[in-house]
Amino acid sequence: MWGLVRLLLTWLGGWSCMGRLAAPALAWAGSQGAPGPALLRTRRSWVWNQFFVIEEYAGPEPVLIGKLHSDVDRGEGRTKYLLTGEGAGTVFVIDEATGNIHVTKSLDREEKAQYVLLAQAVDRASNRPLEPPSEFIIKVQDINDNPPIFPLGPYHATVPEMSNVGTSVIQVTAHDADDPSYGNSAKLVYTVLDGLPFFSVDPQTGVVRTAIPNMDRETQEEFLVVIQAKDMGGHMGGLSGSTTVTVTLSDVNDNPPKFPQSLYQFSVVETAGPGTLVGRLRAQDPDLGDNALMAYSILDGEGSEAFSISTDARGRDGLLTVRKPLDFETRRSYSFRVEATNTLIDPAYLRRGPFKDVASVRVAVQDAPEPPAFTQAAYILAVPENKSPGTLVGQVSAADLDSQASPIRYSILPDTDPEHCFSIEPEDGTIRTAVPLDREARVWHNLTVLATEVDSSAQASRVQVAIRTLDENDNAPQLAEPHDTFVCESAAPGQLIQVLRALDRDEVGNNSRISLQGPLDPDANFTVRDNRDGSASLLLPSRPAPPRQAPYLVPIELWDWGQPALRSTATVTVSVCRCRPDGSVASCRPEAQLSPAGLSTGALLAIVTCVGTLLGRSDWNQAAPRLALPAQRPVCASPPALVVLFVALRRQKQEALMVLEEEDVRENIITYDDEGGGEEDTEAFDISALQNPDGAAPPAPGPTARRDVLPWARAPRQPWPHGPADVAQLLALRLRGADDDPSVPPYDSVQVYGYEGRGSSCGSLSSLGSGSEIGGAPGPAEPLDDWGPLFRTLAELYGAKEPPAP
Repeated sequence: MWGLVRLLLTWLGGWSCMGRLAAPALAWAGSQGAPGPALLRTRRSWVWNQFFVIEEYAGPEPVLIGKLHSDVDRGEGRTKYLLTGEGAGTVFVIDEATGNIHVTKSLDREEKAQYVLLAQAVDRASNRPLEPPSEFIIKVQDINDNPPIFPLGPYHATVPEMSNVGTSVIQVTAHDADDPSYGNSAKLVYTVLDGLPFFSVDPQTGVVRTAIPNMDRETQEEFLVVIQAKDMGGHMGGLSGSTTVTVTLSDVNDNPPKFPQSLYQFSVVETAGPGTLVGRLRAQDPDLGDNALMAYSILDGEGSEAFSISTDARGRDGLLTVRKPLDFETRRSYSFRVEATNTLIDPAYLRRGPFKDVASVRVAVQDAPEPPAFTQAAYILAVPENKSPGTLVGQVSAADLDSQASPIRYSILPDTDPEHCFSIEPEDGTIRTAVPLDREARVWHNLTVLATEVDSSAQASRVQVAIRTLDENDNAPQLAEPHDTFVCESAAPGQLIQVLRALDRDEVGNNSRISLQGPLDPDANFTVRDNRDGSASLLLPSRPAPPRQAPYLVPIELWDWGQPALRSTATVTVSVCRCRPDGSVASCRPEAQLSPAGLSTGALLAIVTCVGTLLGRSDWNQAAPRLALPAQRPVCASPPALVVLFVALRRQKQEALMVLEEEDVRENIITYDDEGGGEEDTEAFDISALQNPDGAAPPAPGPTARRDVLPWARAPRQPWPHGPADVAQLLALRLRGADDDPSVPPYDSVQVYGYEGRGSSCGSLSSLGSGSEIGGAPGPAEPLDDWGPLFRTLAELYGAKEPPAP
């Protein structure tokens, strides 16, 4: 029997199920009952359509949702149906004999939308599969059982005030858990439940917009809007959900400032200093934040001179302060206008009027006790020096501003005049000198004068008084410093000896202009030339000066050009010195002076007399007449007198050893702290001259090395310029000359004498090897006169031949 595909449909209370069993395909020929060619079929697996079960079914259980049947089942009871997969045996059960499938409980599509199951037909006796297993799906059919919800609600939004109609505020979104692909269960429509007529919502998108223009924040700042979402496309029977949207209107600068009153009145004490707060002004502005910031200004120049206005830190209040000192006696009130203006203005709202306002201000000045006021802020007075006490210097004046008739008493603060140089009249403020003033000692005197009300000692004020001491010609000019100079014996006529400078302590001007004049005698040894700048040049005359050992005393006359002119004299000492060729001073001591300093000729004669007493009385009596001294024995004739004589002579010898004398100082002992350069010293000079010349190596080619011996050629000395001697320059010149002189050897070098020298042409001068006999006259091997000029003195002593014997 052909296998049949049985299609079982079961309708039970709105439930539907359909199954299709994969069975052998049928072959049909023509129409029903007509024979025709047979159609071949192929066997295939089961193919099942989907089963459907309505969710949330509340009918009797279990509910038949479908039936499975195989074409191999011939109703003999040998076929058994099995069901496996999701929910098999718990949610879904199958009758093994009939293949009926039942659901055992109510299903929720939102919890699980479909179940995948596996159906199989087996032999009941052997469990052998009669058909291959086949998979099928049971879907839970949706019903409208979930209302819309707003997962992000409630909402908060902000929109500027005065916005146009249709300005977007916010978008709300609702969610429906039902199946959006089946029916209208999830099709939502939005409506406004509360918030009309200010706001509207788009039914499809949920965008909330403004519905009326010019909403004013100052009238109502916040709105609560209720939005509803309804499924089933908004039709009857649909489910709905709602949410709230809090809409806040943000501020814009749409309101100008406004003073709450047209006139403000304040009062301030006249003693209030600059910066004192007089009062506060506030213009009202209903806007918020920066839109309410204001700037204040004074419109009238009269008020701006005495007062100033600024904005406080919050930018809302105007602070009126004092700008300059006030005076009740001069002006008792001020009236002016103050303007308040928004600092930030939105051009979009200029049509609403000017964003500023003006108010009037009146400030009354109150009287207060004030100290006396001086007619000047400071006084500068002057008085000549050397005036007698009581000389008028000047006058200070102060007055009581509260009462012009109130008496004032004046005084000088003691610490500003510690020397009590001035006095002041207590009644009228006249200042006079108390002692003669000296401009050269002090030019300015700075006093502080105190003015006190007699009726109220607490009311006092001070003023600075500067008094200048005027100069008078009361100081004669003098030389700036004493001049003791010198001139060389070889100085040329007309040579400049010294520039003399004068000094006058008086103030610069005619009183300090100085002239200098020397001797007017044409035969004077020196000439003084006025340089007309407060100095003079001391010159030698055009003729040679006569030789003189004693210093010259040159008188100098000085005078100024003041009224009256003052004169003074000074003396310049000029010593005649013996100078070297380079112009440096060799000695300024007369050569004829032989006695030591501080030892007179009489003292020397007394010492000589004392020496004579030691030689014998007879010798003394003979020497006394020659020395023209008394014949008696002097009291100093004792050995201590010889000690005094030797000390005096030694002091004279030491004083003669001056640095400036022309002498060779190479034999002096000089201490060197430097250890030297080591091998550099030995390499700097050729020491072959100290060794045996016969055994010395031949000289190397090139310039001859310097030998450590004193050569015959001497470097010429540099001439010393004529003029005053400067010890520092002299020493520097000597040092430079010594450094540049190649004839000066390094006497601090180590010298080794390992060679005695060759024999002399005159032979040995020792008497040890002479062949003289006792009583015989020794004679040299050759005449001494032939030895040359160096042995001339020796030849004169020992070389004369004895006269022949008679």
